[in-house]
Amino acid sequence: MRLFSTIEHSASALTAERFRMDVIANNIANANTTRTPEGGPFQRHLAVFATKYDKGQPAGVQVLGVVKDQTPPRLVYNPGHPDADANGYVSMPNVNVISEMVDLISAARAYEANVTVINEAKKMVQTALQIGK
Repeated sequence: MRLFSTIEHSASALTAERFRMDVIANNIANANTTRTPEGGPFQRHLAVFATKYDKGQPAGVQVLGVVKDQTPPRLVYNPGHPDADANGYVSMPNVNVISEMVDLISAARAYEANVTVINEAKKMVQTALQIGK
């Protein structure tokens, strides 16, 4: 194991969790978007992660990309809305702001945990350097 591999692994996790927080923020920002360029309401996005490997060994986290949540849109009765159908229902995004906030807290905690790992690894390296003097 290389000296800085722990820091590199956690750094990749920091990048992934930051990306996840950006995706969640986008979901929250579009929680009421009823029109998109593709047509229809905004669809919730999810970040997809995978284990990164280096020479067959786990070497952190990689972001594979973003996928759309295929949950159907919520139908809300609002006949005065410009996007209401003939029956007065509006297709709203499949974004649940409460769930997004829970996911955001989870991502923030994972980010904080990886910062702690990096700080502890730095302390270990500094202690090892002091021993070598």
